Order: sequence, then C-alpha cells, then structure tokens
Amino acid sequence: MLNKAIKFLIENKLVAVLLLVLFVGWGTVNAPFNWDSGFLPSNPVAVDAIPDIGENQQIVFTKWGGRSPQDIEDQITYPLTTSLLGIPGVKTIRSSSMFGFSSIYIILEEDVEFYWSRSRILEKLNSLPSGLLPEGVNPALGPDATGLGQIFWYTLEGRDENGNVTGGWDLHELRSIQDYYVKYALSSASGVSEVASIGGYVQEYQVDVNPELMRQYNIELHHVVKAVKESNKDIGAQTIEINNAEYLVRGLGYVKSISDIENAVVTSEDYTVIRIKDIGKVSLGPATRRGLLDKEGAEVVGAVVVARYGANPMEVINNVKEKINELSAGLPSKVLDDGRTSQVTIVPFYDRTELIKETLGTLNEALTLEILITILVIIIMVFNLRASVLISGLLPVAVLMVFIAMKFFGVDANIVALSGIAIAIGTMVDVGVILSENIIRHLDEDDGTQSINTVVYNSTAEVSGAIVTAVMTTIISFIPVFTMIGAEGKLFRPLAFTKTFALTASIIVALFLIPPFAAFLFRKKSIQKHFKYALNGVLIALGIITIVYGCWLGLILIAFGIPALLNLQNKVTDKQTNFINIIISASAIIFLLAEYWRPLGVDKSIFWNLIFVSVICFGLLGGFSLFIKYYTRILRWCLDNKLLFLSVPTAIVIAGFFIMKNTGKEFMPSLNEGSFLLMPTSMPHSGVEENKRVLQQLDMAVASIPEIKTVVGKAGRTESALDPAPLSMYENIIQYKSEYMLNAHGERQRYKVNEDGLFELKDGRLIHNENIEVSSSISTTLSTRSVENKAIIKSTLLNIQSSQLIENDDGEYYRNWRPEIESPDDIWNEIVRVTKLPGVTSAPKLQPIETRLVMLQTGMRAPMGIKVKGQDLKQIEAFGVQLENIIKEAEGIKKEAVFADRIVGKPYLLIDIDREKIARYGVSIEEVQNVLKVAVGGMVLTQTVEGRERYGVRVRYPRELRANPTDLQQIYVPVEKGSPVPLSELATIRYEQGPQVIKSEDTFLVGYVLFDKLDGFAEVSVVENAQALIQEKIDSGELIVPKGINYAFTGTYENQLRAEQTLSVVVPLALAIIFLILYFQFRSVGTSLMVFTGIAVAFAGGFVMIWLYGQDWFLNFNVAGENLRDLFQMHPINLSVAVWVGFIALFGIATDDGVVMATYLTQTFNRNTPENKKEIRTSIVEAGEKRIRPCLMTTATTILALLPVLTSTGRGSDIMIPMAIPSFGGMLIALITLFVVPVLYSWKSEIQLKRAKK
Repeated sequence: MLNKAIKFLIENKLVAVLLLVLFVGWGTVNAPFNWDSGFLPSNPVAVDAIPDIGENQQIVFTKWGGRSPQDIEDQITYPLTTSLLGIPGVKTIRSSSMFGFSSIYIILEEDVEFYWSRSRILEKLNSLPSGLLPEGVNPALGPDATGLGQIFWYTLEGRDENGNVTGGWDLHELRSIQDYYVKYALSSASGVSEVASIGGYVQEYQVDVNPELMRQYNIELHHVVKAVKESNKDIGAQTIEINNAEYLVRGLGYVKSISDIENAVVTSEDYTVIRIKDIGKVSLGPATRRGLLDKEGAEVVGAVVVARYGANPMEVINNVKEKINELSAGLPSKVLDDGRTSQVTIVPFYDRTELIKETLGTLNEALTLEILITILVIIIMVFNLRASVLISGLLPVAVLMVFIAMKFFGVDANIVALSGIAIAIGTMVDVGVILSENIIRHLDEDDGTQSINTVVYNSTAEVSGAIVTAVMTTIISFIPVFTMIGAEGKLFRPLAFTKTFALTASIIVALFLIPPFAAFLFRKKSIQKHFKYALNGVLIALGIITIVYGCWLGLILIAFGIPALLNLQNKVTDKQTNFINIIISASAIIFLLAEYWRPLGVDKSIFWNLIFVSVICFGLLGGFSLFIKYYTRILRWCLDNKLLFLSVPTAIVIAGFFIMKNTGKEFMPSLNEGSFLLMPTSMPHSGVEENKRVLQQLDMAVASIPEIKTVVGKAGRTESALDPAPLSMYENIIQYKSEYMLNAHGERQRYKVNEDGLFELKDGRLIHNENIEVSSSISTTLSTRSVENKAIIKSTLLNIQSSQLIENDDGEYYRNWRPEIESPDDIWNEIVRVTKLPGVTSAPKLQPIETRLVMLQTGMRAPMGIKVKGQDLKQIEAFGVQLENIIKEAEGIKKEAVFADRIVGKPYLLIDIDREKIARYGVSIEEVQNVLKVAVGGMVLTQTVEGRERYGVRVRYPRELRANPTDLQQIYVPVEKGSPVPLSELATIRYEQGPQVIKSEDTFLVGYVLFDKLDGFAEVSVVENAQALIQEKIDSGELIVPKGINYAFTGTYENQLRAEQTLSVVVPLALAIIFLILYFQFRSVGTSLMVFTGIAVAFAGGFVMIWLYGQDWFLNFNVAGENLRDLFQMHPINLSVAVWVGFIALFGIATDDGVVMATYLTQTFNRNTPENKKEIRTSIVEAGEKRIRPCLMTTATTILALLPVLTSTGRGSDIMIPMAIPSFGGMLIALITLFVVPVLYSWKSEIQLKRAKK
C-alpha cells in the first residue's frame, strides 16, 4: 500500500505539487509567528509563553465585611469546606480565612472537566441547609479562570498629548473612572473573565453622627439607619392614560447629592423636624481599603485583566488592546492650571505579549538557524546541489505541517511545545538525507536502461521500510510521555504531540513529496543552449541590479551565473561547476549564520563571528569527513581486537551510570520571564499608611536601578477572588529591560550608527552607548570630538527609548545593560541589595507566572517550603519558628530567605460584653453589637444611583470619637427605659494577639515555613539536606514534635517526587517499546540487542555531557574575547523532567544509525553468504563502507542542528537547553555504535559459523 502510494505520486507529479501548495498555504494560515502573507487569512495556533501547569481548581469566595479571620473560619470557611468535600472528583480543599472574606480552593482531579465542576459546585452551594451560614452571607464561585490568567496589568494616569505624565487627577476620580467605565469596557472584550481593580480610593457618602446631639434629641442609631435607608428610593406606580396616551408613573427619590442626605428626616416632635444635618455631618470620603497600588513611589489606580479558562492569551490581549484604542478617545480630560490638557490614559505595566513574542522569537530564530545548519550539512556531505535544494526546500514544509496538526488537535504553541520541533529538526532531516543519498547512489549506478521514475521508485522502496522503522522508534519512544500526570504531564504532553507531528510530517514529506520532486529535479534536461545563455544572463543582470540597491544577495546571483556561462562555453566541466556552486552555497549559508546567529555576541564584529561559525561548522564537518575516510581502517582494527574495543563503550556506560547517580535533581529549570516578582512581607500589625510607606520605598529603590524598565508594587489584594493577599504582603512586579533593544516582534533590532560607531537619534543628536565596548580608534575620535562639540556627543548613559533611535538593518544593536551586568541573576542581586529595609522580610527569587503556578499548586508563595499541620494556631506557629531556626543551618539553603509564617501576630481589640450587666439594663448581646457595628465600623446602608455610577452611604461615629479604646468606652448604648448607657458600663476592652489569616487544608489548620536554595545547589538535594537535619534534631531530642502536629516538605519538590515515580515506569516502558519495534524489524533477538546497545552508549554519553557542563575547566577559554563556557550557557545541569524528556528523545534517535547499519548488514550477508571468518569480516566492512556516509550525515545533522539551541540566550532557552544536552552529548558519543553494531554482528556470525562447523 505504501509503495503503491509512492509510485502513484511519482507518476502523477501534479498531485504532489497540489499537496505541496496545500501544506504551505494551510500551514502559513495556522503558523503562530504572525506571518502576514498579504492574501491568506490568519487563523493561528493559540499562543502562550508556557503551558498552564496549575492545578484543576475552582474558588468559592465569600464576603462578610468587617469580620475577623476567626469569625470567618468558624462560621463560613469550616462549614463550607465540610460540605464541599463530597463533590465528585475533589482531590483536596485548601482555604484561607482573612479579614472580611473567605477563600476556598477546591482542587479537582485532572480528568474533571472545568465547567462541569463549576456546575456541580453551584448545585452544592444552592442546596446548603438553612442556618449553615450566617444570615445575609452568600458564597459565590470565583471567575472562570486560573491564576495564570492574569495576563495584563495597567494603571490609569493623566498624560498630555505627548505622553508625558501631568497629574491633576485625584485618586478617587481615577478609581471611579476605572470602576464604572474602563472596567466594564474591557470586560466586554472577547475572552476576558474579569477585570479586577486596585488602588486609589472608592468614593462613598459618609454620615458622621454626633452622639451628644443624638442624646439631646433622644435619637438612637437605629433611627438614623432607618432615615438613611428610607431617603434613597425610587418607585414605580404603574401607568396612567391621559388623552388615550399611556404614561409611566415614577416616584423619584434617589439620593443625588450630599444635601439630599442632609435633609433626610430622622424624627419630628411638636412640629419640629430633626434632620440628618442636625445631628451629624455628611461628606464624600474614601471607603476602607485593603489594597494599594504604587508606581515608582507614587500611588496610582490600576487593574488586572484576567483571561477566561481555555482562551488564547495572545488573542485576548489583542482584544483588550483593541478595546483600549476604542475607549481611549472617550476617557475624561481636564485643563490644568498651567494650561496643559490632561487626558486619562490607560498605561500597561505588565503585558504578557512581550514574553510570548520574545519566546516565539527565540524559537523562530532557533528553527531558522537549525534549518540553515542542516542545509549546510546536506550541501557539504551529500555534495549534490540538486539534492540539497530538494531536502532543504521541503524541510520548512514539514514544519508548516506541524502547525496544521497543532491547530487541528488543539495543541497550544508555547516554549515547550515548539521545542518539540526544535529538537526534532535533525531527525526530520535525517529521513530526507537517507532517502536522497540512496536515490543519488542508484542514479549513479544506473546504466540508462531504466526510466528516471523507475530508478527513483526502486531506490525509495528499498529504504522505505528502514526509514519508517527508524522514525517509528522515535515516535513510539515518546508515547510514555503521554502517560505523565500532574504538572509534568501538562508541561510535556504538548511537546510529545509536536515531536510526533514533526516526525510524522517528515515521513510524509520524505516518502510522498521527495520522490516525485526528485524524479523531476534529477531528470536529464534537454534545454536549448541559447535559452541557457539567456537564463544565466538574466541571473547575472538581477545580481547587478540587487547590488545597486545595496543587497549582498546580488553577489550570490552573479556567482551562480558566471560559472554556468563558463560551463556553456566548455571552459569548466559540469563537475567543476557543481563544485563551484556548492562552495558558493556553503559560503552564503556560513555568512547568513554569522549574520543572524552571532554566537560570539552581537557586540562582536561580523568578521569574528564569521570566523567562529566557519571553524565550528567546517571543523565538525571536516572531522566527520575524516571519520568517513578512516572508517574502514578503524573498523578492521576493531574486528581484529573485539574485546579491547568493546571495553571502551562498556567503560562509557559504567561512567554514565555513576554520573547519573551523583547528579542533582530538580523538577524543572526556571523559565526566564523577563520580569521579577518581589514578594516580601511586613509585620502583621502594620497598618495601611505604614504599608504604603514601605511599598513606596521598595518601588523607589528598585526604580533607581538603570536596568529596570518599570516597577509597580501592590500591597494587599485586588477586588478579585483570585487574589487573597493580606495588606502586609507586597507584590512588586518588576519589568527589566532586555539586554538589547527589541522590535515589536520580540527580536533584536539594529539601529543606525555613524562612521564612529555613535548611535544617531531622530532629533539629530549622537549618542555613545557606554554599555558597548568601543575600540581605541573610536575612543580617540570621541575624545577629540567631545572637545570640539560637547553638545552633540553624549558620553554618559542616557535613558534612551527605542522610539528615539533610527531603525537600520545595517546598523548595530543597542545594549541596555551596564557592562558589569551579564545576566538577569545580576539584576536580581541588585534588587536584593537595594530592598533591604528594616521590618521587611527577604523574598525568594520569583517571577509572575512562576509564582502564580506555585501558589496554585501549593498554597504558598515560594517554590520550596514545609507544611505544618495541626489543630492549634499558636502551636503551629511555634513549631514553624523552631523549624525556621533549624533549616537555616542546612547545607544549600539561603539563610535570609527562610521564613516561618507569623500566624498569631495581628493585634486584636476585643470588646467583651458582660452578660450580667446587660441583663440589668434589659439589653441583648445583639443590640450592643449592632451599635458597635454601626458606630465603630460603620455600616453601608444603601447605594446611590448616579447614572452608571453607584456609591455607598455609610453611617458611623466621627473618627475622633472612635480613635482609641477610651473613645470606644464612651459609645452610648440605648436601653429600654432610661438614658443611653456608655459601653464601659456594659463591657470590658482588652488587647490580644490573634491570627491575620487562618489557612487550612482538608479542614486541618496549616502554616508554612518558606525557604530558597543557594545558586549551584539542586532542589532535591537541598530538601534532602533539610530533611536529614530535622530528623537528626528529632533523634537527638533537640526538636520535639508536639502531639497533633505533623510536617511535610512541599512545593515543586513534590512534583519532582511524583515525576520521578512516573519516569521510573515510563522510561523502562519506552525502552521496552523500542526493543519490540527493533525485534519486529529484524525478527532476531540478537540483532535487536546489538542495535539496542546504541541506546545504552548514547544514554551514558548524555550524562557525560551533563557532567562536563558542570566542570569549570571544560571549554574554559576565550575566543575573540568570548568565553566558550558562557557561549554555550555551561553551568551545572540538574536532572529535571526536561532533561529526562531530552533522554527519551535521544532513545528514539540513538537506534537510527544502528537500524540502518544492521539492515544493510543483514542484506549484505544474505547476498554474500560468507562461509569463513575472512568473508564475514569482508562483508561487514563492505556493508559498513556503503552505509557510513548516510549514517554519519544523519548524526551530523542532529548534532549540528542543536548548536543554535545550545548557544541560545533568548526567552525560553532555559527550558530548551536542558532538553537538547542529552541528545547532543548522546549522539556525539553514539558515533562509537557505528563500530559496535558491526563488531557485535561479526562476533555473532563468527560464533554461528563455528557452531555450524561442529
């Protein structure tokens, strides 16, 4: 069936052309890289930075204003938690009870559908028994989003027409604009779940009643409450018909102004009316707030846009931006005293688009460079320009086919998913290389008796089985990745899909597109000589025109045209022409690599990058050529010295095993998001103003670092169920500048410079970027010109924006970082240095997306911690503090980052009502508490309706009469008979410490001890060190675990343990599946085992490379001023899930060469039927000699294609590099299997020969 399809397409080339057009067009439509074809519609794959690996979670959020955490826990959180535990699919329930609200996090099993679970929870909430919750308390489901849905943050600022900050707007004005205009406009954008406001002041009408005046008029608080409620009401009175016309009747009574409330009647006696204004003062003021927002030291108003579950983040952000553009022109403006016009402007400060674009830019660049390198390998090693054009031309088609499959199967494009294509590029090319090499060999051997179609078909059919087997081993080896569960499953299943799609696409391209196009390209052409002259003349003319327009591509066109003309004049042979064209093509690719790869860095000249790229590419290819040249000699020696040779791979395997046992472990390498999240905390007793002061100090300190783009700090929470932060918790979102200025697509942009290397600005000024090294000649010129014209040359570092520079593809990159800042870690260290403030805890190194995921998975704000469970909060806190002191001594733990929750640290003012005393006055507990609730806390009694805006009306005592306990004692409580009684007669007031927040898990109270690791230590090793130290203290009696208390390490460490258990099953399963495929190919256990040895050797090679990466001496020397360890991002690599996925990918390709070699060995032996040892070895050498070139080409493409990944420094490279290292090291070492398989095959054949003779 397969061969019939191949034959059909070879004979019907138009069908192949149509298939090619279909794949290219459809793939371009679905591509995630925002390609603008100009005429094709765009329907891209959903795009995000990383997969959402958070838990399957729903939130039940309940407000109960003014209530303490203990009241919330006892009356709301605990009853609700016990009721919700019975919902189908519930894995665990975490909760937090805080001042004024309860948050319950229902963690569900992964297979529970998101919206189905919401409906089940709503059913449960609607069927709660009466009396379970306090009266008037209504629990509600949180937004249909996850913590990863916080994709866009912005502030509202007054700005002029030039975008300069003007101010002129009060915080309450901006908050009203946000709450009643901007919020709803952005909420209407497709894909938005909610827009949550924070910062500024929520405006309300405040009625401050004077208790003395109330006593004089014999008025009680409940009279005032009644009067205010009844003063704000509209009614409808049906309709009236007048003159056959129907009129709707409305009774108007909504409060429209302060005077409306002031004139509300409280009571009347003896024709004297007592109004609100007679017993108090009405004003507009701020409501109590539990959240602050600060931007670089100035308080601001802002909000966060949350994407709906399952929505395409990139699309949602674009929809939001469209709404902002529509909305901006209609936002309020005012003329300031200085004559400037200040327009309210929406200013983003966190936009995930940047991270997504930079991540895709990194992958786009890596894929492009990989394709260029594989083309170079094909040109040099196949040494046939037509074959090279054929393979390299169809490779991008396979990538486009992957995008089609991703869209069809709903696989999102992100750093992990697209890495599947990046690590599969080499294997994708291998298939085409093997097939093309076989076609060329058959054409060379053909005597001209067969048609080109027959030759191509026969050569394709000969290797199609081996190709399918080799690729199927790789595809099926990845099936176990689909079995992964939890966070690692969500993270790597997309990669397994894309790698499978990529390899399937490579088979389709190799077997169904390459043969028909090969039959076309390799046919003998009969083109008239004059037409060839004209064609090459046009080629040269186009080259000259292109050069005139400043494009070096013209030189290549001329270089191709001239040898062709010389060939027509018989001055050079066809072979020489082909050789010249190959040299031109290789040189052009090397130049393109030097230009766009820039491995030595963009600050190094194109010359040095060209030299380095040439050396590394041609050096490796030269090494492979020598390998081919001397292969048969080495193979003969190995056949003569089998035991001595086999001791080498055996030693490598043993070394790899020991390295594996001693390699540190972690769950996942951290993705560099281009931003940090600083999350320190202050003391629980700190109030609003103190937290505001500290927050502003933190923001101003961070903003003083030159590499920082923006810093916006949040204290407390947004108005969202997704944000349960207390007021003492800070979240400073820090956006730092990229190392080099980027364009709108997240790619490095070049800017115009003059002959002295100075950047030209649009206003005519020249800027010397001190962040870039300047040569001595330019430095001299600078000093000379500085004297001549100091106004033009700016030698100091200025805060230059990309909009000021002139884009120019022939210019230079503009570096944003100071010379001493070499990595984001250096920026973080600067942040830590400037944010050491008294009374503020240190914070672990966090990033926005990473932190949201960690908080969703563990309930804490750090990737590592200890969970302490118990029944008593004080006991939990005390034990947590003990653990804090102990683990500070553990090896690998950053001491300053260790912090145990101070649970019971919030000051409480308790009013203890004496039941006997209130009984004497005939007053109930409820009556006293109602007075307290209104007088002290204030009560929102009604809400005004002012157009689209709604403002509460609050009644309370004036601030000066409720500012301290002495004032509270003077609050008067009405009694049934007689004058009101002061509170001091009915209750005692005392101070006490209580919880700021009460956290629980499955109804058990819980506290956390947070910690972080030092750089250079593996996550699992640090946790194991801490575990061992705690156990040692327990065994020695220095630490006693109280009864009812238990502790467990939590965080990403738990993910690692689960992933390790899964991998311990899936890795052997992958190996077993590969062995079965090999067996079905060869139908021989012995041959299958021989090929299988390639996996053991490659496996060891991967670990050897990991070990070398961690050795300071390895490649520790400079080339053109660039250290090779820095160039290849060399640092200690821990054994993470990403590395294991890299090994699984390696297992699939490690057998490819063995399969090809063993297949041909079997064919050779069947053909030659050797009868003695000499003939056996001759047949072995013959088979090896004929298959070494294709085998080595496939290995070369795999190894060289990974070089751009290994040197990549862009967003996402943190995850790609650990996945690429096993394949790179494994395939380098696996070259030895090109000798192992023939040697073992010879050994087996010789033994069989001896037995046969006996």
